[in-house]
Amino acid sequence: MLLLTPPHRMQEDALRKTTTLALVTTALVAMGCGAGATDSADSAGGTGEDKKATVAKVGQPARDGKFEFTVKSSKCGVAKIGTDLLGQKAQGQFCLITVNVKNIGKEAQMFDGSSQKAYAADGTEYSADSGAAMYANKNAETFLNDINPGNQVTGVVVFDIPKNVKLTKLELHDSPFSGGVDVTLG
Repeated sequence: MLLLTPPHRMQEDALRKTTTLALVTTALVAMGCGAGATDSADSAGGTGEDKKATVAKVGQPARDGKFEFTVKSSKCGVAKIGTDLLGQKAQGQFCLITVNVKNIGKEAQMFDGSSQKAYAADGTEYSADSGAAMYANKNAETFLNDINPGNQVTGVVVFDIPKNVKLTKLELHDSPFSGGVDVTLG
């Protein structure tokens, strides 16, 4: 006998999971959980200022702390992510950034898509939309994902930006407290 979960129950479960994970993330940030932050400048071979001088492009690897990021693609103008039953509509437009994240350190490091930032040409900063990313990633690749040394994941980081805005740059971080590395888009 096959039992199906009603759609409203699936939505409640997804919302409950998202809320729980958001609370866990907030607690970790509040406790100062910045595992990679103290050595991010050393890993890049200099100070945060030296690291910011290097800007990668789509397809080029860029390092911040224990992670090597390679932005594979970016697609903007997406109005909705997910299915008709389980999905999310953009307030403006979704920009889907496909990124490969490799742990180049010697211990596990948690990747959190919500630590990533995007910028428009005028310098306006946009934060990642973790809720929408849950629908864009089948296995929660960009949501609190522990990556062991030498391993890598590819996932989608989602930004909800106004319809008339074009992203020009990403700032990718190995932890909420790291200096980050810039990747130009376009």
